[in-house]
Amino acid sequence: MIHKKRVIIVGGGVVGAACAHFLLGTGWQVTMVEKGTFGGGCSHGNCGLVCPSHVLPLAGPGVLLKTLKAMCRSNSPFYIKPRFDLKLWRWLLAFAMKCNRRSMLRIGHSRWDLLQSSLGLYQQLMAEQTLSCEWEQRGTLYVYRTPQEFKAYVETDWLMRTEFDLPGVPYAGDEVSQLEPALKPGLAGGWHYPTDAHLRPDRLMSSWKKSLLAAGLELREGCTMREFRIRRGVAQALLTGEGEELEAEKFVLCAGAFTPGIGARLGCRIPVQPGKGYSLTMPRPAVCPSIPLLFPEHKVVVTPWASGYRIGSTMEFSGFDASHSPRRLALLAAGATPYLHEPTATPVLETWSGFRPMTTDDNPIIGPCPGVPNVYLSTGHGMLGITLAPATGKLLAELLNQQTPHVDPTPFAVDRF
Repeated sequence: MIHKKRVIIVGGGVVGAACAHFLLGTGWQVTMVEKGTFGGGCSHGNCGLVCPSHVLPLAGPGVLLKTLKAMCRSNSPFYIKPRFDLKLWRWLLAFAMKCNRRSMLRIGHSRWDLLQSSLGLYQQLMAEQTLSCEWEQRGTLYVYRTPQEFKAYVETDWLMRTEFDLPGVPYAGDEVSQLEPALKPGLAGGWHYPTDAHLRPDRLMSSWKKSLLAAGLELREGCTMREFRIRRGVAQALLTGEGEELEAEKFVLCAGAFTPGIGARLGCRIPVQPGKGYSLTMPRPAVCPSIPLLFPEHKVVVTPWASGYRIGSTMEFSGFDASHSPRRLALLAAGATPYLHEPTATPVLETWSGFRPMTTDDNPIIGPCPGVPNVYLSTGHGMLGITLAPATGKLLAELLNQQTPHVDPTPFAVDRF
């Protein structure tokens, strides 16, 4: 009998699921440890976009000034809870240092291959009917209310065309509401990226769970991790809060915004901050969009599915405060109202918030943990967890199998910080 090598994955979100998928496919025995339920965190309530059009990172020229101005407004989608948190302020300073054109383009180019890979892998998974998640490839539509903001995007579109060969299709004035009749007339216009796609995240995760279990995944939900047993710089076992000792050759940390706490036990600094996002899920409005919509001026996203409709976004740095702020939730519907004939529907089926794992350069962390070479990190995907998951899983499996990576892993190493 051939002994399969065992790997333990900590975290049952979409990135952990993708890592399990590719590791199972290359002959590993995979055990997944999840403190809650599989797919129950950020992978559940996000807006489900698969968007190569998000190639440019959050940090860019002028972003810092815009953010500071926005924070002065009571209805700002960006919020920092006042407190003394040295790690947060160190993170914010590092983010501010990257708000320039040179860093923006360098980071964008470093993740472009990962974005393209993920889109292709999703298309392959859907063609093979591996996953059932209401996948549609209708693109995304960036909609602007004011003429100055619509025109200002011309420079960004030029960058997307020249640097990444990713042109947007402009729709000026009422052309945008002709493309998407759910939009009100009188808007300034929009930019359509037809290669983007969307899916329903909760159905993706439930479908992937069935597929992984059928492929041999050992899933331990409601299982907390206490510490590692390490000998001579090598992790030998994971000790659970329930008193079990799980041995393996390799370990992968996919715990999202909670990964830094685990890494600290290994002496590894992982500069990830929890960026809290919100969403509201409801039935489809009578006048429902057919294309996912982004409203950059209000930082709101609207995603339609055959089975429902979701409004989401905002960015809140409040630590791991899991409470739902009614004021923050109200910003979602208020942000969609200027654009849509019917921005909401009743009843609200789910009110959700979750912690996005944010890095200072908006690139994920993928690769070995310094000092403990058989522990690997796969975190920091920010607002692109759904988008980047398949390529991350494939790259991680290649690293564990000592294969030639299909994407250069160097920009994603944790020691870049």
